[in-house]
Amino acid sequence: MLEASATRLGHVGLFVSDMPRMVDFYRRVLGFVVTDAGATGSPTFLSRSAKDHHQVVLVAGRDSGTRDMVQQLSFNLGSLEAVQQVFHRIADSDATDLRPITHGIAWSIYFRDPEGNRIEMFADTDWYVPQPCAVPIDLGMPASQLRSETEAYCRAQPGFLPLPEWQADFARKMAAAG
Repeated sequence: MLEASATRLGHVGLFVSDMPRMVDFYRRVLGFVVTDAGATGSPTFLSRSAKDHHQVVLVAGRDSGTRDMVQQLSFNLGSLEAVQQVFHRIADSDATDLRPITHGIAWSIYFRDPEGNRIEMFADTDWYVPQPCAVPIDLGMPASQLRSETEAYCRAQPGFLPLPEWQADFARKMAAAG
């Protein structure tokens, strides 16, 4: 069992129907800053903290006739080893749609709970690559090997930065926006 103190809500994903309006609201009214966005503007990642690449993810696709608003709940487990540990527990449960990936900025396991709610359990890496990015990974391999392979992948991507450099750049961007 994971220590409760090691797990914290990392970010929330919301389905939206009017992306420009929602991005404007989160920026202008709530003080969030866009950290990354897909080529079409979806997903859009926003944060108010240089320590968190994103605290809110806005995802196009909310239909005005649906009540589906939450795209996912994401929990930061604090370490790759914790993600690997919970992966095995999830795989042995009645969770469905297991999807282990790296975003470059994080190692993640996505799955659905028994009622179909999407959940992500993740741990941050030490690197930044532009988002969105999703590459399948094998959470069964040794953590040291997975770290090494993820770092090599990240360093080969356009826009790569060591995390402290990205955080400093983003802190300057937040200050300028504030």
